Amino acid sequence: MSTVIRPELSKKNEYWLEKHRYYELKHFCLQYPIWSQEYTALNGFSSAPGELLTKPTGYGDPTFDVAEKRMYYSVRMDMIKDAVYEADPDLGIYIFKGITEGLSYETLKARLEIPCSKDTYYNRYRKFFYLLDKSRK
Repeated sequence: MSTVIRPELSKKNEYWLEKHRYYELKHFCLQYPIWSQEYTALNGFSSAPGELLTKPTGYGDPTFDVAEKRMYYSVRMDMIKDAVYEADPDLGIYIFKGITEGLSYETLKARLEIPCSKDTYYNRYRKFFYLLDKSRK
C-alpha cells in the first residue's frame, strides 16, 4: 500500500520539490529495509573462506570489502534517520514507518494510533523529504 499524497505541491509551499525528485527520494527510502538486512548480514564473518572475496584473482582484503559495504549501507540509513528526527522528533517513528514501509496516514492511524492530524503528519512528511533532498545533494 502506498502513501496517498500529491507528488507535486505548489511552488509557493515551503517544502516544494519537483515531482520526479520526490519520487526518486521516496524510492530511495523504500530501500531502507533492504539496506538494513544487508547491513546486518555483513557481520564480517563468512561460512566459507572465499565467500567475502569479490576479486576474481583471489587477492584483496575481505575485511576492507565488508567494512566498505557496511559503511555504504550505514551512511544511507543514517541519512534517513537524521532527516526523520530533524523533521519532527515526536512523530519521527511514524514518519519513519510511513516512508520506509510505504504506509499511509490512515494505516498509521489504524495500526499505531498516530497522535496527530492528517494535515500535521503530511506537513512533517513533506518536511522530511525537503530535508532529505538537501542532504542528498
